[in-house]
Amino acid sequence: MFAFIEAAGWPVWPLVLASVISLAIIGERAWSLRSSVVTPPQLLSQVVQEFRTNGVDPMMLARLTSGSALAQVFAAGLKNVKSTPQVMKEAIDDAGRAVAHDLERFLNTLGTIASISPLLGLLGTVIGMIEIFGSQAPSGTNPIVLAHGISIALYNTAMGLIVAIPSMIFYRFFRSKVDSLIIEMESQAVKLVEILHGERNN
Repeated sequence: MFAFIEAAGWPVWPLVLASVISLAIIGERAWSLRSSVVTPPQLLSQVVQEFRTNGVDPMMLARLTSGSALAQVFAAGLKNVKSTPQVMKEAIDDAGRAVAHDLERFLNTLGTIASISPLLGLLGTVIGMIEIFGSQAPSGTNPIVLAHGISIALYNTAMGLIVAIPSMIFYRFFRSKVDSLIIEMESQAVKLVEILHGERNN
């Protein structure tokens, strides 16, 4: 790998930095966007049971507020449980927007890396071509300089694609994952409102 970077020349270093950032974001989002973390499957039934047993307890609200994304949405609704269903849903919507913004954290950066990596690779290619043409002299072409320029051009193009393709794949995957999680949270929140206001049994 080091030989690859050395052969590509200095233009590849921005791409190396972009690849490190991309890998860090992919790892962090893969860990943070797990369904069991964002929308725990038993949370709705637990909240309903606790509400029917103790009502809206300050300790429960504090626990939910500091819990998962879905728990934070539930906490916003429970704080307004004595209001009308419409008011409760509006409070949940407000909390949902904040939670959705948090779920999308770093995704714009990942998308930007996917978009600019081919351009950075193209920049390295252009620099390599400049070196090739700059090596031309009346006495002939220096083969060493010519080979170096070609290596810079090709390695940077390849590196740009190597960084861009996985970044774009994971960007699209995480965007879809976030959309699915938001839909699931909306569904669970609606169920909570309807159960607490007696509009449905479970």
